[in-house]
Order: sequence, then C-alpha cells, then structure tokens
Amino acid sequence: MSPVLAGVLQLLALIVALGLSYRPLGDHMAKVYSSEKHYKPEKWIYKAIGANPNVEMRWPAYLRGVLAFSAVSVLFLYLLQRLQGSLPGSLGFVSIDPDQAFNTAASFVANTNWQSYYGEQAMGHVVQTGGLAVQNFVSAAVGIAVAVALVRGFARSRTGELGNFWADLVRGTVRILLPISVVGALVLVACGAIQNFAGIHEVGQFTGGAQQWNGGAVASQEVIKELGTNGGGYFNANSSHPFENPNGLSNLFEIYLILVIPFALTRTFGRMVGSLKQGYAILATMATIWVGFTALMMWTEFAHHGPAFDLAGGAMEGKETRFGIGGSSIFAVATTLTSTGAVNSFHSSYTGFGGGITMLGMQLGEIAPGGVGSGLYGMLIMAIIAVFLAGLMVGRTPEYLGKKIGTREIKFAACYILVTPALVLCFTAVAMALPTPAHSMTNSGAHGFSEILYAYTSGANNNGSAFAGLNADTQWFNTTIGLAMLLGRFLPMVFVLALAGSLAEQTPVPKTAGTLRTEKPLFTGLLVGTIVIVTGLTYFPALALGPLAEGLAA
Repeated sequence: MSPVLAGVLQLLALIVALGLSYRPLGDHMAKVYSSEKHYKPEKWIYKAIGANPNVEMRWPAYLRGVLAFSAVSVLFLYLLQRLQGSLPGSLGFVSIDPDQAFNTAASFVANTNWQSYYGEQAMGHVVQTGGLAVQNFVSAAVGIAVAVALVRGFARSRTGELGNFWADLVRGTVRILLPISVVGALVLVACGAIQNFAGIHEVGQFTGGAQQWNGGAVASQEVIKELGTNGGGYFNANSSHPFENPNGLSNLFEIYLILVIPFALTRTFGRMVGSLKQGYAILATMATIWVGFTALMMWTEFAHHGPAFDLAGGAMEGKETRFGIGGSSIFAVATTLTSTGAVNSFHSSYTGFGGGITMLGMQLGEIAPGGVGSGLYGMLIMAIIAVFLAGLMVGRTPEYLGKKIGTREIKFAACYILVTPALVLCFTAVAMALPTPAHSMTNSGAHGFSEILYAYTSGANNNGSAFAGLNADTQWFNTTIGLAMLLGRFLPMVFVLALAGSLAEQTPVPKTAGTLRTEKPLFTGLLVGTIVIVTGLTYFPALALGPLAEGLAA
C-alpha cells in the first residue's frame, strides 16, 4: 500500500468514527446541560465547595465564577510545583523554579498545556496526577461551560440568566469527561500505553551506557490530554513517545479523541436552540475547513521534491516511521485547528508551507472544530460577524437565531476577534526587537522568526504545541508566554459571556422574507469566507515574513 493511500484511508476511517459518535454524544451533552437533576456525587461536590447549583446566574456572576475558580486553580498548581521537592512521590525531583511554575500553572489552567520543561525529568507523580491531570479535566469543563452559556443566550429570551457555572462545571466533568476518559484509558492501555506509578529505572543497555525512564499514570493522563484538547504530554516527546502513543491504531484513536467533543458540540448547539439544521450548518463550516487543511497539509508533505524526499516517499524529517506522513499530517492539523497542542511530530521540520499551515490553523482562531467549548463559541462569534456583513450588503439589520445583532453585540464580537491577534503580534514584535529573546532561537532568518511567531501564536490561542528549535525555558518566555496564555484564555471569555447576557435579554424577532437563512449552504460558504478573510488576513504580513518566505525560497 502506498503511503498516500494509507493516509487517505486513515482520514476516511476517522471521518466514519466521528460520524458514528456525532449524534449520540451531541444529544447526551444537550441532556446533561438541560437536566435539572443532580446526581449524588455531584451534590457532595456542591456541598464541599459551598455552591447552590439551582441558582441561575446573570453573565457578571457567571464570569466571576469562571475567574475565581481559575485563579484558585493557578495558585494551587503553582504552590504544588513549588513544594514538589518536599512531597512524596516526587521521584527525587526538586521544586520547580518560580518563573517556570507560573508558566506551567497558567498553561494548564488556561487549557493550553504549553510545556517549557522535560516532563519525565521535572515532574513527579503527585504534580502530574494531582495537579496537571486534574486541570486537564476542569479547564476543559470550563470551556464547555462558557460555550453552553452562550448557547443559552441564543435559546433564552427576556432574561439575563445563563445557568449556573458551578453546575455546568461539575456536570461537564462528572457526566461527560470522566466516563469517556475511563473507557479511553483502557483502550490506550490495550494499545500499549503504560499506566503505573513506577519509579526511575533502567530500561536496557545502549551504546554509551544504560538509559533511564520513569513510569507514571500515562494512559489516564493521555486520554484527557486529547479529549479535553489540552495537549501536555507526560514525556517531553509528547505523542511521538511510544509510552504515550505506541502505534498507528493508538495514533488514530488519539486524533479521534481530539475531535469528537468539538464536532459533537455542534449538535448540542442545534438541540439546545431548537434547530438541528443550525447545528449542521456550523458543523459543515468546521468540517469544510478541517478537511481542506488536512488535504493541503498532506499534499505539501507528500509532494515536496528532492532526492531525499523521493527516497523517503515525502518529507519524513521529524516524523515517526510508526505513523508516517499521513498519520503525522492528520494529527498536526487536528491539533492546531483545535486548542490541543499535542504533537506526534516536530512541526519545525515540516516543509515551509506545512509549518505555515499549522500556524494558520491556530491563527484562524482554532474554530474548525476548535477546542472543547472554545471552538463552538469562537465559531458562533464568527457567525455573528458573517450575518453582520451580510446585513451591510443588503441594508438590513442583521439577525441570527431570532436575535438582532445590534451595535452592542457587534462591539463584543469585534473585541473578541481583536484580542488574540493583538497579543500574538505585539508579543512577537517586542521579542524580535529585544536582543535577549533572539538568543533562544536555534535558526536565523525566516525560520527563526517562525519559531517566535509560532510560540506566541500557540500561547495566546491556548494551543500549547511548539515549533521546536526555540529555547522557551527562560525568564522572558516563561513570563510573557504565561501572560499571553492567561489573557488569551480569559479576556475573550469576558466578551463571550457579555454577548450571551445581551442576547438572553432580547425579545425574539420573527422571521420575515428578508431574514437570512443561516441553516443553508449559502451561509456556510459565507461563514467560511468570513473566517478566512477577517481572521486569516490579520496575520498575513507576519506569515509572509516567516513560513511563506521560507516556503517560496525552498
């Protein structure tokens, strides 16, 4: 079987698996967030944290819950790392330095999982399982909760109430993420991923001496790392490490985990707003971009010419032979079009255009299908922009799902779109202008610029993947990328929840002959064009200095 055919068959198998999961998972999540029943374990949690899950919240209260919970999480994870040297199960590792502890705490709480450390050489069992893995669950649940709050804003009328954050947080964790993770961990163990609390031990004799590895609860952390679109690996090699991702089957399963909830949330959206067709329109938009990016990535990596590329069957540098170009390309697109950040290959070693595709996927806002929750609310923001542009073209006040999109709503949507590019471009510009950050670049010229641009793109978009080649474990990068991750995560949430509150207060507008049919293929095309033009062109000058310049010079 040719490598190209193998890659295409993997993509088709993935599409079939996602299609089979779409309806049952989407309907289940809609029931979870619409139910008034509280399970007994959930009641214990509410009692422990002193929350009343039956009290409805307006958007400022919902936002305060998000920020308060996240702030406490950052503090807890920071202190856990700083005290690691005194904790049992630390495997003899010392406490984490303050700047790196801040960066890691911000990273995992912001659902980014950017890692400027070697996991197997820095973090013991307590920090890995009691700190990082816990945040993988709750940070994902926070993202879904915010998305559901925005959906309620569309579904409700003449009220500013968006639900209860604490109930949404607990339900998302207990009823969605935990059950799937238990099953997923068993699948990964069956594929060969490790799951233990072993200490450091020698694994064999090699040239130059023995090699040492430490064990860990890898499979259980790996599954929520992908399912929650987190991305932080137990080992520095991330999903290219055989303990995390042993073979081609586990590789395809991990890609499935990355995509299944973000895609299924479109059906949850359609179910909650009372129109499955609206969910299908959003799904079609996400799928169009995802398939297009995947096909383009596979083409750039398979078709690159040269004697070495011809002998290897494509651009195999930096890719695992276990996965090949097809499995690596599908994984790379899935992880950068979502907020996952897991990698099974080094993006820095992709072709110039291939590296540009990974960056552009994040710069589009990671909305195809995006992170758990963040992909859906990001896409709905773009849908609002699309109907606004359509309204301008026909001279009509725009409407979406029966809600008027007025000045207030557009301001919130515009602020959401502008925050992340401002963070990425400003931090990149400052880093390139100062002498010290440039010393962390392995390469010079366009590729070196791409290393720094990718780092801040990954951080501000809460992705967490690295281009490789950049030494990010410095005070400058630990601090500035940490700030970019926190601001890139929570500032957009402010505008999302404010928009949700504004929509929930409105009275529904009846459909007329002039109402734009947002469930039709025409709107899907308009939405795809809006995403590419409005967000993609924002980064075009920066891309021209980095991956485009490198690709054209190759």
